[in-house]
Amino acid sequence: MRNGGGSRRLLVAVCALIYFFLMLPLLVVFPISLSSAPYMQFPPPGFSWQWYERYLDDPQWIDATWRSLYIGGATAVLALLLGVPLAFSLVRARFRGRALLDRLALAPIIVPTIILSVSIYGLFAKLKLIGTWYGLVVAHTVLALPFVVLVIAAGLRDFDRSLEQAAEGLGASRWKTLTRITLPLLRPSLVSAGLLAFISSFDEVVVALFLAGANMTLPKKMFDNIMMEIDPTIAAVSVMQILLVSVVLVLIGRFGRGLRDSTR
Repeated sequence: MRNGGGSRRLLVAVCALIYFFLMLPLLVVFPISLSSAPYMQFPPPGFSWQWYERYLDDPQWIDATWRSLYIGGATAVLALLLGVPLAFSLVRARFRGRALLDRLALAPIIVPTIILSVSIYGLFAKLKLIGTWYGLVVAHTVLALPFVVLVIAAGLRDFDRSLEQAAEGLGASRWKTLTRITLPLLRPSLVSAGLLAFISSFDEVVVALFLAGANMTLPKKMFDNIMMEIDPTIAAVSVMQILLVSVVLVLIGRFGRGLRDSTR
C-alpha cells in the first residue's frame, strides 16, 4: 500500500510538472500583453493598456476578428445541419457501407490538416472558391464535422428510446416526435457540438493560410504579423483569443451539463 501511495504521488507530481510546463507560455503572454515597452520584453518594465488600444484602433485587426466570428458561427450552423442527420444515420440506421461512412466522417481528425489543406486547395482552385468567406466556411465545416458527429452520436447512444415509443404510441408523428421529444432532449449534445465546431473554426490557421487570400481570419492575421513584425499587439490578441476559447469551453462544460440535468 505504501508503494502504491508513493507511486500515485509521483505520478501526480509528474503530471503537475508537465501541466505547468505546458501552461508556462500562457503565464508569459499575459504580462507581455500589458507591457509598457515598445517591443516584446519579459518581464515587462511597466504595465500599460496600449497594445489592447492599438488592437481596437486597427481596422485590420477588427475586420479579421469579425470575419473569424461569423465564419465560426456559419461553420457551427452548417456542421450541425450536416452532422446531426449523419449521426442519426450512423447510430440508428442499418445499411451497407455504414462502417465505411463512419470512418469517412471521422477522417478529418485522423488525416493531418496540412494534407487536407492541400487537397481542399486543389479542389477549391478549380471551383474558384479561394479567397471567399463561404469557401472557408465549407472547408472549416469539413474539419468540424467529426466533432459534431462524435458528440451527437454519444448523446444518441445514451438516449432513452422508450420516450419516443411512448410519444408515437400516443399518436405523435415521427416529425413531431423528433422535434418535440428527441431534439429537445438532445439539447446538451447539440449545444456542445455547436460550440466545439465554432472553436475548431475560430482557432484554425492551416486551412486559412491556403484558402483565405486577402480576406484574413484572426489566426491568419496573427501568423502574418509574426512573420513580418513582432510587437506586443500579438500578445494582446492572443490573450483575448485565449479568454474567448476558455469561455466557450466553460459553456460546453456547464451549460451543457445544466441542460442535461434539466431534461432528466
